[in-house]
Amino acid sequence: MKPVPLDTWGHSLDNGAMWILGIDTSCDDTGVGVVRDDRVVSNRVASQTLLHQRHGGVVPELASREHTRVIDPLVQTALQEAGISVHDLDLVAATKGPGLIGALLVGYTYGKGLAFALDKPFVAVHHLEGHLYAALAEHPEVTPPFLALVASGGHTHLFEVRAWGQYQLLGATMDDAAGEAFDKVARLLGLGYPGGPEIERLAREGNPQSVPLSLPLKDQSGLAFSFSGLKTAVARALEKGYARADIAAAFQRVAVEHLASVVVRAAKSHGHSTLLVAGGVAQNSALRARLQAAGLRLLFPPPGLATDNGAMIALAAGHTWRGQGSALQVPAQPYLPLTMDEPTC
Repeated sequence: MKPVPLDTWGHSLDNGAMWILGIDTSCDDTGVGVVRDDRVVSNRVASQTLLHQRHGGVVPELASREHTRVIDPLVQTALQEAGISVHDLDLVAATKGPGLIGALLVGYTYGKGLAFALDKPFVAVHHLEGHLYAALAEHPEVTPPFLALVASGGHTHLFEVRAWGQYQLLGATMDDAAGEAFDKVARLLGLGYPGGPEIERLAREGNPQSVPLSLPLKDQSGLAFSFSGLKTAVARALEKGYARADIAAAFQRVAVEHLASVVVRAAKSHGHSTLLVAGGVAQNSALRARLQAAGLRLLFPPPGLATDNGAMIALAAGHTWRGQGSALQVPAQPYLPLTMDEPTC
């Protein structure tokens, strides 16, 4: 395939003419999206919520099997919705990592096999970089530098985006991810999975000040996150007989304040006023309100692109494509840092 001409930033000049298929199977949702000219044409997600609900969290083996079952029909549905055939594709992209290795391998192997069969380039995409590029669907005008918070069931990372492709990790969770903490607290409270929406719903009925929960790492001067101690404090509050709604409200208040306080500290120390917030926790209305009150310019992905999906992988591939696809022998990686010192593909 003829190499694509690049602009002075290394971005493709022909992206607008390209049909890109993106696949994400990093955890428990199968995501397939089709993008053209930075426009999401199709974005299909097969949720596994009901499958894992009775377990109170993701069971990796079940997730892998479900990805295998649904991925091919989901690709066909996404292509039909986009009004194209598989032969119209110009690029095929899939998540390389990080994630659950069994789940990753399903989409990553499928994407590489499809690209090979079609004789099309394959682009390996970093899952977290996909979350960052998802915001471009809502804010195409955004340009670095800015801060980016990725908060989900598997990740709580704060980056300084110095340029697209250049990411400096400023802080990360020392234990549980933010979304994982919401899930675990929801389980303690006897709520459903995923826990974030359930806690947000119950919190509306409670008093956020009535349960004495301490802010994690409140004396730190750094930019780390921690949620395991907060989860333990919730268990103790339950033992002491506090009302479930009050506990939910207090937990949400403290978790949100912890995220926001670290972000605000980073914004001040690094001189940034723009914050991109991605991942499932970005949908929490209390977090959005707290960050808005901090006076930051906030960038959120549009609805449907905040949680894991294939369209964000296609968007990232369109911007990171350099005229030569990723080597098909490059393996999936369950642990994959996203920093300016580590290549993302």
